Amino acid sequence: MAKIIAVANQKGGVGKTTTAMNLGLGLAEEGKKVLLVDSDPQGSLTICMGYREPDRIEESLFELLTMTANDEDISDGYGIIKHSENVDIIPANISLSSAEVSLASAFCRESIMKAYMEQIRNVYDYVIIDCMPSLGILTVNALTCADSVLIPCQAAYLPVKGLQQLIKTIYTVKRQLNKELKIEGILLTMVDGRTTFAKDIVNEVNDVYGKTVQVFPVEIPLSVRAAETSAVAKSIYDYDPKGKAAHAYLSLTKEVLAHGC
Repeated sequence: MAKIIAVANQKGGVGKTTTAMNLGLGLAEEGKKVLLVDSDPQGSLTICMGYREPDRIEESLFELLTMTANDEDISDGYGIIKHSENVDIIPANISLSSAEVSLASAFCRESIMKAYMEQIRNVYDYVIIDCMPSLGILTVNALTCADSVLIPCQAAYLPVKGLQQLIKTIYTVKRQLNKELKIEGILLTMVDGRTTFAKDIVNEVNDVYGKTVQVFPVEIPLSVRAAETSAVAKSIYDYDPKGKAAHAYLSLTKEVLAHGC
């Protein structure tokens, strides 16, 4: 049965999609059967995986959630794309933006994604959900169905300040909707190890949160090559396999594997 990991942060631009993609592909390289789920109407993960026009995709997460909410039968493989890098992906596009409204009146609206995942989780070892940069109904759905949350956080002042609200939301979901939910860890991203400021931010995160939440020992370095992967639709392992970012994401993959399914 798959371990479901939600990659979440309400702050945009913190490396969330890059982390979801490279963690998923790293797990696949380790021989795990992986499903990537794009839960962002912007379709960032879908685009990064090479599908340049997500709005033309007819079978996406929106259709799967709508069919689940309406208790419709979903055929095997519906809405799931087989990717050449040995992962499956459920894409997202702009239609998902209407889910905030259309699911608002649905029965058990916070658990619709969980109901769908229960139908397919036996097929995979890991499901990685790339959440949208907000704490709305889609992110709550992801947290409700997840076993754990991985929190990418840019090594900068404002993203770190936002951690408090995110962690509060996670514990609210744990208390009210998903008692098994755990925090996989905080992953510091875009760390410029040359600056005292970045080092101070890393120390602050460890001091403030490290006593109650795991802060991954691996840090994702600031890397132009890593930023370019979105434009070329390649994983960091394929685009810059010997770079520091690739090494860091491989280390993250091993950390997640050490936690087990």
